[in-house]
Amino acid sequence: MRPVRTLAALAVAALLAACATPETNKPALDLPAATAQAPAGLDRWWTLFNDAQLTALIEEALANNLDLRTAVARIDEARANLQLARSTLFPSLDVTASSNRAKRSEATALRQGPPFTSTTHDLGLAAAYEVDLWGKLRSGRNAADASLLATRYDVQTVRIALAAQVATTYFSLRAFDAELALTKATLATRDENVKLQQRRREAGVASEYEFAQAEAERAAVAAAVPPLERAVAQTEAALAVLAGRSARAVYAPQVARGVDLEKFDPGPEVPAGLPSDLLARRPDVRRAEAALVAADARIAEARAQYFPSLTLTASLGGESAELSDLLTSSARVWSIAAGLVQPIIGAKRIGAQVDAATARREQAALGYQQAVQAAFRDVHDALVAQRSARAALTAQEERRAKLAEALRLAELRYRGGYSSYLEVLDAQRGLLAAERERIAALRDRQAALVDLYKALGGGWSADGIASR
Repeated sequence: MRPVRTLAALAVAALLAACATPETNKPALDLPAATAQAPAGLDRWWTLFNDAQLTALIEEALANNLDLRTAVARIDEARANLQLARSTLFPSLDVTASSNRAKRSEATALRQGPPFTSTTHDLGLAAAYEVDLWGKLRSGRNAADASLLATRYDVQTVRIALAAQVATTYFSLRAFDAELALTKATLATRDENVKLQQRRREAGVASEYEFAQAEAERAAVAAAVPPLERAVAQTEAALAVLAGRSARAVYAPQVARGVDLEKFDPGPEVPAGLPSDLLARRPDVRRAEAALVAADARIAEARAQYFPSLTLTASLGGESAELSDLLTSSARVWSIAAGLVQPIIGAKRIGAQVDAATARREQAALGYQQAVQAAFRDVHDALVAQRSARAALTAQEERRAKLAEALRLAELRYRGGYSSYLEVLDAQRGLLAAERERIAALRDRQAALVDLYKALGGGWSADGIASR
């Protein structure tokens, strides 16, 4: 039993001496100072709009969207790769069985004794274990672990983008709804104007030109209805696709409406400062950090190939000429061995692998810096867009009010005989354009808020993600 104890001691010593994956050093970053806290409710920011239909639509998409389900499937793949890497840290144990019948040659110069035919049966267990002397296997496991974490963060990035896309598409739909309703209401007014001008023309009060102008204005408004109806239908189909609905549902989409765009809650005021936990909230940044950890582990894994590998093997079983004797004590066989392999000729190959891993690590470091840059730029741009959208809406509200007053005065002047009907038509066109631009400003205000929530990393929770 002395060889067994010797090999066991060697294995324990090797395990204790195993090299750990080096600690990852992230690139130095020159970051702006944090001046605010992230707003409350970021994990499910869509509920802040107080629209039950929007909330239901986003949660349907998060449950069924095909892009998100594909990303989740990649987690399963990464988890399987991690299990594969972990399995190399443990011994393998196999059952072996064979049956062999052979005849000795009568024509060889080294034959001994008379020729004969023999039968051999064997059954046993075979174990093998590669001692991780230099941390190669452990580094591979750590790399796979970090890759799994990166894949999980990828899923959260897809979740954030999906929720934001559903929300902005929904707001576009509500804007198209509002513009279509406005256009149809305006068309009804234009119909009344045409009838009025026709009566005035028949009474000799209005000219043929004024009647033609009224008809032309009515036709211009009517021409705007079909494109808006098409936009509504296409946006409904887009939402059905985002929600992961069936092909039948996409072909004939039914999207429930909630709050009118006019009555939408703009949400709580988001502080203009920079949140202190921005980098922790952005899954794309944390994904880049995990990729950097994986790259460091791959370098350690590649470098460990320079050093010898130690493999322990053992077998235990039975071997006999008769099956009935296979499990008897006299048929018992066993072996135990240790093998050491030191690469010599392959040093250049290993060096190339180390260089490649180092280059990938540099790419990962640059990717991390790019992710951080993108995070801060996204927040900067979203804050600017939010302020701009609110200011634009205020200006459009004021413009609409002024043009509504101008139309009232134009109608008074026309009825009093102080101006032509053309002045009324100009005022009506101006007010209609202002109403449309105000609807667009309302949509842009909501979309800007969605972009800000997205830039702040809203729409997911980091709780437990590293342990799932």
